[in-house]
Amino acid sequence: MFATKFLRSSIFSAAIRESSDICSILPKRFASTAPQIDVFVVQDSKDFDERVKNSKVPVIVDFFATWCNPCRMLTPRIESVIAERKGEVVLAKVDIDEHTELALDYDIGSVPVLIAMKNGKVEDKLIGLQDTDKLRKFVDKVVKSK
Repeated sequence: MFATKFLRSSIFSAAIRESSDICSILPKRFASTAPQIDVFVVQDSKDFDERVKNSKVPVIVDFFATWCNPCRMLTPRIESVIAERKGEVVLAKVDIDEHTELALDYDIGSVPVLIAMKNGKVEDKLIGLQDTDKLRKFVDKVVKSK
């Protein structure tokens, strides 16, 4: 058994060393087929100003924390709803532990919180874990109010 594991790992390691792109050695069934969505993680206040406040399209800002279980449950739901809109809206993720000043600026007292912004202004706010239907209505309302 050890020999088999060693042989497999050695072959895989050799393939990785020979390949500059790990994706080229993975079987096709492991290739990502997830839809491309417009999601980015806010790096700092300047990044927030440039990519959220100055955005040409509406932005849903997801205030979250890495230790928050409801935040983890919300992420795939909101990402799928954003993906449905195909570029009509963007998702910005703000970790409140890394960007406390942004959380304070937007009166974030608990997480998760979603804030809809257009033209640099807050349009709507959704607090707590939500089901996909409620998220879809929230995003649709923001997109349709162009």
